Amino acid sequence: NYLSNTLLFGGERNRGINGGGRRIINLTTPKNQERVKYQSMSAGKKEVWSDTTPLLHRKNSPPPPSYHSSSSFPFTVDMSSSSSPRRTGSIFLGVDVGTSSARAGVFDDKGKLLGTASSPIQIWKEGDIVEQSSTDIWHAVCASVKSACSLANVAGHEVTGIGFAATCSLVAVDSDGAPVTVSWSGDSRRNVIVWMDHRAVKQAEKINSFNSPVLQYCGGAVSPEMQPPKLLWVKENLPESWSMVFRWMDLSDWLSYRATGDDTRSLCTTVCKWTYLGHAHMQQMKEKNSRDMEACGWDDDFWEEIGLGDLLEGHHAKIGRSVALPGHSLGSGLTPAAAKARILY
Repeated sequence: NYLSNTLLFGGERNRGINGGGRRIINLTTPKNQERVKYQSMSAGKKEVWSDTTPLLHRKNSPPPPSYHSSSSFPFTVDMSSSSSPRRTGSIFLGVDVGTSSARAGVFDDKGKLLGTASSPIQIWKEGDIVEQSSTDIWHAVCASVKSACSLANVAGHEVTGIGFAATCSLVAVDSDGAPVTVSWSGDSRRNVIVWMDHRAVKQAEKINSFNSPVLQYCGGAVSPEMQPPKLLWVKENLPESWSMVFRWMDLSDWLSYRATGDDTRSLCTTVCKWTYLGHAHMQQMKEKNSRDMEACGWDDDFWEEIGLGDLLEGHHAKIGRSVALPGHSLGSGLTPAAAKARILY
């Protein structure tokens, strides 16, 4: 389900998203030439091509711009050369970022998949260390969104809401939103510690040795794939990066932030990977009846005990000052920067 565990943003119109149909993001690299893949069903056979495949080599390639309609899920698009019927109701966009690719799906308000596309993501793997680039991920998201909308024959201004889902990877950015390296290499592009990275095994063991009451809400122990051990690893091993980071974010929260400028975190990501106490949050929601309340589910004693008390500064600003339920709207639509990047067009 693209939208069930994501934060949505939308409104009457997402401002600035109708930036024209030009393809302005070049995502090919010498090592990775196939950026966007398309699939269709024709006579019971699946045809696959990419945006770098010559037109003459694309079997049953449909003439633009009449890509429309879908018949199955996932990642299968039925395309026809006939004109698409006039749509009624809302259009929604789901973005799912996995370990190796970003996928986008366009849906109507009945849940029908209208079009989908995917774009690969670069990954660096050295033993237990696995890293990615948030910049590369964003480019892959933009490419897949543009392609999915084109296949669905949907213009940017028709999209009512966008939902993001992603791996529970850790993103590091500075006060300007620029990437901060989390890599021994010092490469600033490598600012994402991927979910399956196991560099922080010793840090996880150290955290578990304190037997904090918080651990009872995450199975009795943290794993090296959770965020506190990874944060502790960076602090202990990359002090310069640690001092530069202004926001530590789960990848899905970073995508929402990159699109809207709103750094509100999802209750889903913070509870599952950050030891945020969801029950305390829900209790305060009942009492204050507000989603904009300051995050109350962080256990300050836990963070102090494990050596990460500096993350409490600014009312937990670096790890999440505001937390909301999945499905709440964020910001006021796409920011001008996101519109310029043409996540939609």
